[in-house]
Amino acid sequence: MTTYYTKDHEYIRVEGDTGTVGISDYAQSQLGDVVFVELPSVGKALTKGAEAAVVESVKAASEVYAPVSGEVVAVNGAIEETPATVNEDPLGNGWFVKIKLSDAGELDGLMTEQQYDDYLKSIS
Repeated sequence: MTTYYTKDHEYIRVEGDTGTVGISDYAQSQLGDVVFVELPSVGKALTKGAEAAVVESVKAASEVYAPVSGEVVAVNGAIEETPATVNEDPLGNGWFVKIKLSDAGELDGLMTEQQYDDYLKSIS
């Protein structure tokens, strides 16, 4: 299992040909208290860089972008019912969608955990 990150603060944790997508701890801390999450439907085709979900907090509404292209194979309905889970456990139970990757080569353009940590230091 490998986790990759985008400059927009999404992560994708890859196991085989499936990736679990969510937002990083940094992203949830910048958003503040999450009060609403809108998820796509299972079966929806996502394109890398396109909107995958919407998250609303007390501060703002933000899009969550697909880090890679693929088909939504599962959504985390629990975060629609309890959006605060995104704040409490963004890298665990606060995931948004699972997608079946259509092109694993798209992972090459993403950051490793170390590269992401370095990126966060460069922007703060």
